[in-house]
Amino acid sequence: MVLATGRAVRSPARLRLDQIEGRLRRYDKPFQARVRALAGRHVRLAQLAVSFPALLFAMAAPPRPGVDTARAIARTISGAALAALAAIARIPLWLRKLPPEAFVRPIPDLPDGKTLRRRIANHLPAAGAAASAWLQAVANAAEWAHENVAVWIARELTRSGASVPLDGLRLIALFAWFSEQPGTRGHGLIDRPWSLSMRFRAAEQHARQWYQCVVLELDLGPAPIVDMWLDADSVDGYDFVPLRTVSDIAEEAAAMRNCLRGYGSKVAHNRARIWSVRRQGQRVATLEVGLIGGDPLPTIAQLFAADNEAASPEVSWAARRWLHGHDLLHLQMNRLDWHAAPLHQAHWIAMWRPYWLAKRRIPDWLPLQPSHAALHTL
Repeated sequence: MVLATGRAVRSPARLRLDQIEGRLRRYDKPFQARVRALAGRHVRLAQLAVSFPALLFAMAAPPRPGVDTARAIARTISGAALAALAAIARIPLWLRKLPPEAFVRPIPDLPDGKTLRRRIANHLPAAGAAASAWLQAVANAAEWAHENVAVWIARELTRSGASVPLDGLRLIALFAWFSEQPGTRGHGLIDRPWSLSMRFRAAEQHARQWYQCVVLELDLGPAPIVDMWLDADSVDGYDFVPLRTVSDIAEEAAAMRNCLRGYGSKVAHNRARIWSVRRQGQRVATLEVGLIGGDPLPTIAQLFAADNEAASPEVSWAARRWLHGHDLLHLQMNRLDWHAAPLHQAHWIAMWRPYWLAKRRIPDWLPLQPSHAALHTL
């Protein structure tokens, strides 16, 4: 057909072929040959590049266990409805509007259902490379936590102006899972539980605080520290109170608004002891006694008031008088090499067992045996 101006008008069929070709070019290069080969087998398969890019990709990618790809292909050619094809291929219908760029690896098992489709519909990514990161994050959140966290990360990644570093998503997912598990040890260590209304930065902050409490407990275990090196005493009206337990340290950290929860490893390896400095029952400073540099004798490693503000000269002087009132030369500190102090196995199993049971597996990143490396990778 030609207009009076002489310009050719493409027929609807020709326009459709152009759309298909344009979509096929947008698939990830390592998979593009497989996708094109499948699309070339029948026009109905090729049309999936426009109507349901995820379904075409899933049928072209290496087969997944338990999925009858040949049946899905045959039913596509015979004209079956997209919902039926998605069920056969085990591809959620909410993936239908995702662009070809989203698929750079085999599609994992993902949650589906009418409620989820409605919730996630407003948080789909735009075309482009960000779509693949979005899909992987949603899949990871669903696997590591549950459907609510998957919807939450979908929203946070598409929120205008959001900056979402995904390297901490596994920890946030674990924190979110335990937030909804009252009665577990992991839940008992949470100050503020995760909720769907949280922004990413807030969730990340609270997850890190929870992580510090978890590590503190796994480092120190249930028993109080018997050897605090020094004796509790009062100097110039200031009381030096030993922090012997996980609860002691966590309460001091909360009250003084500092990072004391992260000191469990130092204490477990006999590199430090933590004291609270109080006056008339009120906390005025937190004191770390330890070794600095090559000094063989313990000294004041840190002394801070609330919010890590500098302690007053009076508190500093009292702390020095208290410390040097001991026979420092004959203290037996028994400092250990880093990672020589084992994590508490019973506490490790008690901490993670509810998660293992709920997920019906023990993931490689959270093994049965206590592991400093596993904690670090969280």
